[in-house]
Amino acid sequence: MRRAIALTLAFILAALTSARADVVYVGKAEQGALLIGRTIPGSRVTLDGQPLMISSDGVFAFGFSRDHGPRATLTVMAPDGTEATRTIAVEPRKYEVQRIDGIAPKYVSPPADVLKRIAEEKALKAKSRPDNTDAVWFAEKFIWPAMGPVSGVYGSQRIFNGEPRRPHFGMDIAAPTGAPVRAPADGIVTLANPDMYFEGGLIFIDHGQGVSTNYMHLSRLDVKSGSHVKQGDLIGAVGGTGRATGPHLHWGMTWRGTPLDPQLLVADHPE
Repeated sequence: MRRAIALTLAFILAALTSARADVVYVGKAEQGALLIGRTIPGSRVTLDGQPLMISSDGVFAFGFSRDHGPRATLTVMAPDGTEATRTIAVEPRKYEVQRIDGIAPKYVSPPADVLKRIAEEKALKAKSRPDNTDAVWFAEKFIWPAMGPVSGVYGSQRIFNGEPRRPHFGMDIAAPTGAPVRAPADGIVTLANPDMYFEGGLIFIDHGQGVSTNYMHLSRLDVKSGSHVKQGDLIGAVGGTGRATGPHLHWGMTWRGTPLDPQLLVADHPE
């Protein structure tokens, strides 16, 4: 397992001293990665032509999807009018194929009478991932939300009961029902629902600027939507609700709705 870079806000803020257009970022540029950047406060920043949100201190987040191409362009326009452009080489990754049998047929090919529910829950999830929160909690060094063996990894192609389905966008941590789940970083709870069709007990935490983490299959929720949580706070308990063959925590991360790999942000598993 690769060791994550310690993303501390103090380090990021100290990493740039130039008064002209420039940018630094922390993290390895690879598919599925979240990177933390800093530039001159008041600058305008774009990634592949799309504007990014930037804090008053010049801190911003950006990420690369599972299948992002080999290059990305980061452009900064400083308040003095100078411009800096960086072409970022995005390292490709190889993804596993994971075959999972024993899934209830209704979760592989949902019956017609639940399609409306699934569509409504999809809209609710999209609404619960804000991309305009002016906070930089994402710049903390993340901690593991639960303890246990890693039983599923980001990006793997899932085959349920012999039928190919969408890739696995997160990581699974095997643990017994009732095991504590804790917030890996500060944030605001934007969704807390105990009974989602696929996810079962589900929590979203907004960490600022479109960075959101999610926790699925929970047997218990200890927070409500709107709660402000601190790193290490108890948010729920491991379970096997929704589309799951046994108790585990699915931990996912998105940036502006793009699924990223949270395992890249934590140190080696403390086992």
